[in-house]
Amino acid sequence: MKKIVFAFAMCAVLVLTLSATDLMEPESNLTAGFVTGNPEIASINQMSFGPEGILFLGDSKNAAIYALNTKDLQATSEVAEINMSGFDTKIAASLGTTIENIKISDMAVNPVSKNVYFAVHVADGTPVLLKLKGEGFENVSLQEVSYSKIALTDPIPADAKDKRDRPLRTWAISDLKFHKGKVLVSGLSNKEFGSTFRSIPFPFTDTQEYASLEIWHAAHGKYETHAPIKTFDVIALDKVDYLMASYTCTPLVLFPLDALKEGIHTKGRTVAELGAGNSPLDMISYEKEGSTYFLMSNSNRPVMRIKYDDIANFKESMTEPVTVFAETEGVAYDNLPFPYVLQMDKLDATHVIYLQRQADGDLRLRVRPTEWM
Repeated sequence: MKKIVFAFAMCAVLVLTLSATDLMEPESNLTAGFVTGNPEIASINQMSFGPEGILFLGDSKNAAIYALNTKDLQATSEVAEINMSGFDTKIAASLGTTIENIKISDMAVNPVSKNVYFAVHVADGTPVLLKLKGEGFENVSLQEVSYSKIALTDPIPADAKDKRDRPLRTWAISDLKFHKGKVLVSGLSNKEFGSTFRSIPFPFTDTQEYASLEIWHAAHGKYETHAPIKTFDVIALDKVDYLMASYTCTPLVLFPLDALKEGIHTKGRTVAELGAGNSPLDMISYEKEGSTYFLMSNSNRPVMRIKYDDIANFKESMTEPVTVFAETEGVAYDNLPFPYVLQMDKLDATHVIYLQRQADGDLRLRVRPTEWM
């Protein structure tokens, strides 16, 4: 009888063990090489989500890219109606400080959960990762996380400065996006031609390709190799992927992605001068009524809307200077009635979320249908 009871008990333990195992989250191929611990992230200059809730962080201080396994995989098709005023005040309050002591450096939407993440730096430069939760914020730990990391090859030196004595290391990573299994990174290197574009396969190995870039800057009337791309997206033209890059003062330039290879110096095709005295901040794309559009937010201009067809149909390469200050040439664009948009991202296929400074100084986080963009 004791043997029968013991055997029954062992079977029960086995069933419970198998049930618990079945409930455990399977490790994907993308996160199989991740480690758990403190990645010692020193700054968060740029963020972008990849597949499976993996958040890529660009850390210019450490000149490294981190992939965080957020485990934020609860899929939803619902879109929250967000219209938060006093946004910077609310973030500061959640951190126990005031708006003078924080800087919001980036925003990214998890395409699976639709959760919105914010990178914030406090007064001493410490980076903080926050997730929007209703009208408040959840602190996402950067201390004990599942992550992977790759250091950039030949970044611009930590003590480098420009002609106005401004630090340049912040531009080691100026923008990043995940595209077709690779992390695409723009920024500055320590090479003779400093403007650099990197293509890093993911999961990370020791491999990273980086090419130096040259553009015709119409507002400056010369070719340039040192200004970093400020923001970019990828556009497919005639079944070929192109990097569509925007720079300060404000040229729009195309580079075929397959030409951006290790050690190759590549000259882009300038397709627009969008006006001097301005710096681009963010670029996203969306579909509406069967057409593709690109939105670009700016430091000193409203959000620009550029039609895919206008880019595709512009076959020339600009090589002449634009001599009148703030005049535009090349691919056409529309000015949308949204000035001072500091951050934006796609919330889903038909909604955009953006952070906008209002005329009265209020910083507002809003969701808007692409129907009205």
